[in-house]
Amino acid sequence: DIGIASNAAEPLYVAVSNSAGTPAVVVNDDPAAANIVNWTEWIIPLSAFADQGINLSNVDEIAIGLGTQGNMTVPGDAGKMYFDDIRLNQPSDAAE
Repeated sequence: DIGIASNAAEPLYVAVSNSAGTPAVVVNDDPAAANIVNWTEWIIPLSAFADQGINLSNVDEIAIGLGTQGNMTVPGDAGKMYFDDIRLNQPSDAAE
């Protein structure tokens, strides 16, 4: 479960992809994100994905995970992860 001190420190990532190629991956700055006890906001600018070449008007998969995205050869632990309030917002300067 998230927030348990005995969890291994694993990178938390979000990957966005489409059928055109390799996913764009953004990794949380905190390498111990799996150990955080309190609710934590993580804001990811869409440009972080677009800068990696993903066409944001053609996304067919969003993945959230722990560890190295795409590496299924290293066994991990089992547990629960809770995510809420996943949304897209216009940048604050776009509303002006």
